[in-house]
Amino acid sequence: MRLGADIAAVVTGGASGLGHATATALRNAGVKVALFDKNAEIGPEAAARIGATYCEVDVMDEASVIAGFAAARAANGQERVLVNCAGGGFGGPNKTVARSKEDGSIVPYPIGNYQKTIELNLVGSFRCIVHAAAGMMTLEPTEDGDRGAIVNTASVAAEEGQIGQVAYASAKAGVVGMTLVVARDLSGEGIRCNTILPGIFDTPLLGRAKPQVKAALAAMVPFPKRLGMPEEYAALALEMIRNAYLNGEDIRLDGGIRMAPR
Repeated sequence: MRLGADIAAVVTGGASGLGHATATALRNAGVKVALFDKNAEIGPEAAARIGATYCEVDVMDEASVIAGFAAARAANGQERVLVNCAGGGFGGPNKTVARSKEDGSIVPYPIGNYQKTIELNLVGSFRCIVHAAAGMMTLEPTEDGDRGAIVNTASVAAEEGQIGQVAYASAKAGVVGMTLVVARDLSGEGIRCNTILPGIFDTPLLGRAKPQVKAALAAMVPFPKRLGMPEEYAALALEMIRNAYLNGEDIRLDGGIRMAPR
């Protein structure tokens, strides 16, 4: 797909981190971009900084997503591109079943936290895919035959979840698992779907970590021995959008890291 002013895109989680880097790269390519993000404190400024449209959207809420797509399309027209970057985890006990450090009592993982993690990372991504693809199907194909391109964000945790990552790893494995099926489901409509599995990236979430913690994480990467840069994620996302023969793929972007159990 050739990127330019005639293309509109939606980026979820677009106000910061990997999402904002991707939105910025799309804008630099001339694409009209809408940022979906529930953080109304930073979202409007982040959008204004790159000349994008901000839509306050919670991907865990159906009505919010529907309203977000309506607002994005009113501003920019029907999107041909969706990049799903919204995601994360929830606090609390994180092992499948743990022992309390205080008294040794047995503490099962809170099922509510598990469900919220799945809802955010997996169901939220699929929810946006469904609404974006339905809109893309109304478009005429480009000269490449594309009606649209979808890029999802999983994680290396999908393949090597660490101790305490059971909910997050489950959710991200689900994103990997749906990639080929979504690509197959939409292939007759000229809509492609690919997924990136990032390793350890220098995002605002990790920015709260102590320097020695970040240094230790960087040292785990075979090469280059540093954290990933959001711009590197964005570059791969744009290649997935541009390359009409790239479809149904899950690609690791991790400097060759393989996560240890802890």
